Amino acid sequence: MSTYVYGITRASHPALPEEMGGVGDPPQPVYAIKTGELTALVSEAPENLRPKRRDLLAHQSVLSEAGAQGAVLPMRFGSVSADDETVKNVLGEREKHYLERLDALEGKVEYNVKATHDEEAVLHQVLASDAELRTLNEANRAAGGGTYEQKLALGERVVAAVQQREKSDGKLVHQSLEGAAVDTNPGPESTGWLANVSFLVEREKSADFVEAVDALQREAPHLVLQVNGPLPPYSFVE
Repeated sequence: MSTYVYGITRASHPALPEEMGGVGDPPQPVYAIKTGELTALVSEAPENLRPKRRDLLAHQSVLSEAGAQGAVLPMRFGSVSADDETVKNVLGEREKHYLERLDALEGKVEYNVKATHDEEAVLHQVLASDAELRTLNEANRAAGGGTYEQKLALGERVVAAVQQREKSDGKLVHQSLEGAAVDTNPGPESTGWLANVSFLVEREKSADFVEAVDALQREAPHLVLQVNGPLPPYSFVE
């Protein structure tokens, strides 16, 4: 039976509750593989594992429980090793590196912040800040919408202005929140988000980070902010 790996902690890390269940149906018991100064939190890997909501939540629950007791290096969902012996070998080979990362992440959590525009609000801002665009828009409206060419020209100008605002607001999100974090890691670029950034935050200063997000929202109400955290520091583990 292959081994499902949730995360890595120090060997001295407090044990998880005995009733802690992991992925699978029924949930597989979570146990510890210890070697040297490290422990891997694992369970038997169920066959045909898929990212179902139940299993995603089980994976997250194990890491949240472990993270509440000290630093943990979280594995992504679906991390499976051939067997327990393979896990032991990796822990032994990478012990120094894993211990260094545990030291760096001690007492820290991750917050992921994604941002989009409130389309109507940002459109008003774009028109209010550009007199030429505002004049073109008003002229088109006065002419019953304007000709096809006039509508096309105005639309292209507006799209370009909004795209420029997306770039500047993406920087604004990062700059406004990085002071409340000890590290940042941009997420993969994807359509639909003008910012997707993970922040490494001192657990004891989580409230300060949340307040910084609230302050940004008050300062820039045209932004729609989606905050996920506190999380195990997935984005800060190699």
